Amino acid sequence: MTQTSFEAPIAGDDVTSDEVVNRLLAQADSTGRQLVGPGGLSTQLTQKVLERALDAEMADHLGYEPGDPAGNGSGNSRNGRSRKTVLTDIGPVEVTVPRDRNGTFTPQAVRKRQRRLDGLNDAIVSLYARGMTVRDIRAHLDELYGVDVSPDLVSKVTDAVADEIGQWQNRALDPVWAVLFVDAMWVKIRDGVVTNRPVYVVVGVDFTGAKHVLGLWIGKDGEGAKYWMAVLAELRNRGVTDVCFVCCDGLPGLPQAVTTVWPEAIVQTCVVHLIRSSMRYASKRDIALVNAGLKPIYTAPTVQAATDALDALDALEDSVLGRRYPAIVRLWRNAWTELTPFLAYPEPVRRVIYTTNMIESLNARLRKATRNRGAFPTEQAALKTLFLTIRTMTRPDEAVGVTRSNGWKATLNAFAIQFGDRININR
Repeated sequence: MTQTSFEAPIAGDDVTSDEVVNRLLAQADSTGRQLVGPGGLSTQLTQKVLERALDAEMADHLGYEPGDPAGNGSGNSRNGRSRKTVLTDIGPVEVTVPRDRNGTFTPQAVRKRQRRLDGLNDAIVSLYARGMTVRDIRAHLDELYGVDVSPDLVSKVTDAVADEIGQWQNRALDPVWAVLFVDAMWVKIRDGVVTNRPVYVVVGVDFTGAKHVLGLWIGKDGEGAKYWMAVLAELRNRGVTDVCFVCCDGLPGLPQAVTTVWPEAIVQTCVVHLIRSSMRYASKRDIALVNAGLKPIYTAPTVQAATDALDALDALEDSVLGRRYPAIVRLWRNAWTELTPFLAYPEPVRRVIYTTNMIESLNARLRKATRNRGAFPTEQAALKTLFLTIRTMTRPDEAVGVTRSNGWKATLNAFAIQFGDRININR
């Protein structure tokens, strides 16, 4: 490697200080070299920092600095250097690694047989989690950093999370939850032929207001109560003994499965989903009128008021509008049992359970990550992408899949009054 007159910061320098930055800019101006990119000054700075760290590790390993008489008769000494190129998130960097005569030196800054620094692995995982294909990732790294990575490398780096996925899917859960949100999205999986497969997502809200993605399950189209029994039994086996509310979007078989696994749980149909489904039957010119006819039901202050509002639904059914859209009235009548439970609770509780929009926003991010990939070769490949997407959405100080709710205290007080001994915020 051709050496340059690049002057690295001396020991003790703050590499973010104005003095060091000005020094780098001055050298860039005087030599005409770029600060970033392949062969840029930032690459040389990385090389110097790595080599200085390796030299410090060697001094610590031997117990003396280069040229120190203390090394005479020590039984080990420096024995030249070897060159290697490591891939970093700023591009390939060639470094010289010191050797010792006894062959006992094990460097940590650049480990033996290591060809990629952790930053590059993190970049690959981040790009993969954001929906980029393997081909796109290779082109991106080559264009920005001059790094040529193979498809096998991308797969190897992302496959390293397999154990993490298993631990996350099987982790122990809290015994009691305020709300579970259940929803489904669809992915294409190539299993002999390409088929659309549902991915069921369960998000739990605990009594601190934290929202946890409890798991992901890939099912087959048409599965009902039997499948949901298996999913909910798995959650129970992981420690969930009681749930106050389960909020869902009319998934077949789910209400029966919920009451079998958690007899005291209340199944709540997502009101927003029901409204949206209703509007699919109505023409644009009538949407406002249909919503005006339905609003007295889903805004009723009590269950009795909602029951009284059925008169309005009857009136809608007998009207010209109702005869034009009979499917809307039938939709609300069929959903009545799972629609009205939230009306018996105060507004802070209603605000949490009346819609699955929170889990839908999560699903929107998951759909974006899967949209560019076409069909996944296996279920595991789909789970890997979905898990990595969830991981990138999580704050660094939180466990994977955990986000925080705002204004939770009023809701917590309402849950404490309504459910009494079933909840324990001290757990």
